Formats: sequence, C-alpha cells, structure tokens
Amino acid sequence: MKDTVHTDAAPAAVGAYSQATTSDDLVFTAGQIPLTPGGELLDDASVADQTEQALTNVAAVLDEAGAGMDDVLKVTVYLDDIDDFDTMNDTYATFFESEPPARSAVGVDALPKGVAVEIEAVAVR
Repeated sequence: MKDTVHTDAAPAAVGAYSQATTSDDLVFTAGQIPLTPGGELLDDASVADQTEQALTNVAAVLDEAGAGMDDVLKVTVYLDDIDDFDTMNDTYATFFESEPPARSAVGVDALPKGVAVEIEAVAVR
C-alpha cells in the first residue's frame, strides 16, 4: 500500500508530486532542491550551502516518514556542473559520517529553478 508524506519542515511540493511516498518499510523522497521551508530559493548560494539545504530537506521529509539519514539506502545527486562534485561531496559527507548509503552522482544540463544541486533518497524505516 502506498502512502504519501507531507511535512512543513521541508518545502511544499510545487507540482504534481509528493515530498515522499512510502510502501511498507520503504521511503522514496522526491528530489529536494535548495529551497527553504519558508520558500527562500538558495540558487545564488555556494554549492556547499545548496547541498546542505537540499540534504536538510531530505532529512526533514525522512523524519516525517519515520526514518532518518542513518536509514538511507540509496541517494541520487544531480549536479548542473559535475565539476562541483568535490564541493558537494565534502558537505554530503557531513550528513553520512558512518556507513554511507550507495550513491550516484549525475551531471545534468539544468535543474529546476536554476539551482546547482538536487538530491533524492530511498530509505528503510
């Protein structure tokens, strides 16, 4: 059975999607961009700051679903400039200090709202 997740601790969905969906013990987050829960877009912020906000959003959505960052199995990171990988990775590592999840990092042509990074996760609760 599929359930949807919503929390005010992360930005509201701005389209036809949910912040996350769950099925049994699995949680699938939508891609999170560096948008604050209050609606401030950090598109001019550094890649490090954008990564931190995106992962903070992921953590808030997971928390609402009954999971945490330690429960993440797989992360996909989308970067509009793959040359920003090392900067993103340094910030990313602070969220997964032990037993990090599997991860893919993909360079893309563009991301929503002109941001530099978007991050999605799959977790088990």
